[in-house]
Amino acid sequence: MPGAALGLTLIFAEVAILGAQPLPPPSQPIAVQLPQPVPKQPGPQHFDNDMDAPIQGQADDDDRMTVSVGVEGRGPYNFLIDTGSQTTVVSSALAGKLGLVPGPIVRVISMGGMSSVATARLDSLDIGLKSYSGLTVPLLERQHIGADGIVGTDSLQDQRVVLDFTKNTIAIGDAQSLGGSSGYEIIVRARKKAGRLIMTNALIDGIRADVVIDTGASSTIGNLALQRAIRDRSTGQTTLLSVTGHELPAGLGLARKLQIDDVNISNVLIAFADAPAFKELNLRKRPAIFLGMRELRVFKRIAIDFSTRRILFDMPKGS
Repeated sequence: MPGAALGLTLIFAEVAILGAQPLPPPSQPIAVQLPQPVPKQPGPQHFDNDMDAPIQGQADDDDRMTVSVGVEGRGPYNFLIDTGSQTTVVSSALAGKLGLVPGPIVRVISMGGMSSVATARLDSLDIGLKSYSGLTVPLLERQHIGADGIVGTDSLQDQRVVLDFTKNTIAIGDAQSLGGSSGYEIIVRARKKAGRLIMTNALIDGIRADVVIDTGASSTIGNLALQRAIRDRSTGQTTLLSVTGHELPAGLGLARKLQIDDVNISNVLIAFADAPAFKELNLRKRPAIFLGMRELRVFKRIAIDFSTRRILFDMPKGS
């Protein structure tokens, strides 16, 4: 896989842009299809929602999932759902199209490196029935994001995200309205750090490791501590392409087995790199991975429950 573009979207931003708080979440799950674009009018704008159908997810070229969102009362626009990204992002092109008010310059850190980027102020961001106001969002190039923007964990707190790979849909809402634990064979508890859920009880070829589920990454990324622990097992070289436009060389290796409680995944292809993201999450010294979409798609469904710090797995038949 030399020169592979993995579409990584892990982002860390200065605290100054993380202070916006969402409006209270709806009592019903977000299960909607946003309508066609409408002219922007003075005052608050809201989308009409059809609660009978889930938000339709679609896979991009890197097998990541995008959904339709409303920005400043207009849209829909395709945003990537990224559980590895600390903050919501808007593309520079969309910000220019909507005439967003510029914000301060901030520092962001991706898998590939650190950048100083412009920001813009958002009066409204609508994801189904959930609405956010008063946001300041980093602006990145669409060609690097692969979408009009990114829905990060700052817009997912106190919610559950359900990825249904058999139906290719995404649902966002409170855990009870999205079915609770019904239909999930395995439930794993996680700890929360900087808005992300980290599973600390994983074994990779018998080596204890931390695991972050990263729906913004097409493939799995491991740190150098894990690479040393499994004695490399190199299968080649690749290049990680980040949402900030950075390129980072990485070695490829194959783990025979990833075990998280009773969840088992065989033959996990890992790109090993000394990525700044590991340092920012204090995951540099202990073996750790960001588990990407290639591996996640082996399951029927995955529910990432930020409200209860649990990750639920619906196993495929015969597993």
